[in-house]
Amino acid sequence: MENDDDTKEDPQSQVKNSVSMEKNCFNEDTFRLHMVTWNVATADPPDDISSLLHLNSPKTPDLYVIGLQEVYSAPHRFIIDMAVEDSWSHLFMSSLAPRGYLKVSSIRMQGLLLLFFSKLAHVPFIRDIQDTYSRTGVSGYWGNKGGVSIRLSFYGHMLCFLNCHLAAHMQYASQRVDEFEYILNTQTFDPKKTPQILDHKLVFWFGDLNFRIQDHGMHFLRNCITSHKFNLLWSKDQLTMMKKKEALLQEFDEGPLDFQPTYKFDRFSDCYDSSGKMRKPAWTDRILWRVKPKEPPPEEDEDRDSGLDEKNTKKKQEEEEEFPLKLKQDSYTSNMEYGVSDHKPVIGIFTLELRKMYETPLVRVCAEGEWSADFDAIVIYSPLEPFPSSAWDWIGLYKYSRRVVFTGVCMLEYVSVFTQVYVSKDEIPVLGGECVLCYYCSTLQCIVGISSPFKVQVSKVAVEEGLAPENIDGLEKATAS
Repeated sequence: MENDDDTKEDPQSQVKNSVSMEKNCFNEDTFRLHMVTWNVATADPPDDISSLLHLNSPKTPDLYVIGLQEVYSAPHRFIIDMAVEDSWSHLFMSSLAPRGYLKVSSIRMQGLLLLFFSKLAHVPFIRDIQDTYSRTGVSGYWGNKGGVSIRLSFYGHMLCFLNCHLAAHMQYASQRVDEFEYILNTQTFDPKKTPQILDHKLVFWFGDLNFRIQDHGMHFLRNCITSHKFNLLWSKDQLTMMKKKEALLQEFDEGPLDFQPTYKFDRFSDCYDSSGKMRKPAWTDRILWRVKPKEPPPEEDEDRDSGLDEKNTKKKQEEEEEFPLKLKQDSYTSNMEYGVSDHKPVIGIFTLELRKMYETPLVRVCAEGEWSADFDAIVIYSPLEPFPSSAWDWIGLYKYSRRVVFTGVCMLEYVSVFTQVYVSKDEIPVLGGECVLCYYCSTLQCIVGISSPFKVQVSKVAVEEGLAPENIDGLEKATAS
């Protein structure tokens, strides 16, 4: 029998969707973040993911973060995917590139895949990009379970995205927490800024976390789901229960589970598992977040330089006040439309509010004059802020129509006040199209300047030689598929 008082006091029903670090008087910018987690159960991707990404919504995200689990990774397929591009990444790129998004980073560990996309306008302000992974399958030697993460600075604010697939089955709730702690402890980054995941200003923890609904029988579970009385199940959700006992988990917030459990379904249906195993429905697929708490005052310790500690703490506190970060969850739901997997995808939409630490790209890049594969073209670039340029820097020409395609490059010499370089006509796409120029800094390992979109004309020579416009269009579609 349910305890009504316990249900009312459950943290899932009292969660606060708005998390703030500090109220301030500075002007702040807001950014829309669209997150997806989906255990795809080794399936091939569906034909269309418009509703998954809300591509027809009038509110367009600034950032997309997609975390997948159980991407098909049999040895032969995995090797092919490493050599070219896996079908899931290809689908997301093909869907987002025509809308002006660039894949900034990605990481894959066997079946775990994490993708980060940004609107082109934000790309020069995404820096300090690193990725890493941790295996927890078969005593830490196998990557069928574990976590992959991408960390970066977004307008100077350090963010980290951790996609996990934790141990399965009802009885392993404590092991799942242990695996999460192991991942947090083993994943390290640049020690000068944010050496570990929890050092980041904002952390998202998501994926197939595999927590189940315990104690309730199948009949009660299905009745609650059918009648949409999800709150009656919250108190027996293992993650909710573990948060009451584990201080680490209490630092993470999650929106209310006001959608039906996303596991386990018969494929291509909305019916829960009808096989002989009759798996109980569960909210295995989750999205949580943590905003870093304020820096506490330094502890007094005679054996160390307390003055230096106090100075560093004060500096961090001043930065928190001057450059606050707030997060509000606008939506947390599942998408029942997709049936390729025995899991349904979960979508979280957030508004990220922050004050930019910088607003000027490090380099200005622009295309000079008309561009076509019939003649060499000119690129003009100049530094706007000091940065560690080198002879290994390069400018790439990116064409985005049905997907982002790297099409050309010119290596650079030392960046002076104003520099002009030529791009060989052999590096310019014959088919033309909408393109941008991106300046890549090899020292910082990120794009630090991006041009406005411009049109590359179809090669007149190619047309004269018999490649008619209608054939060019057909060829472009074929090469993008």
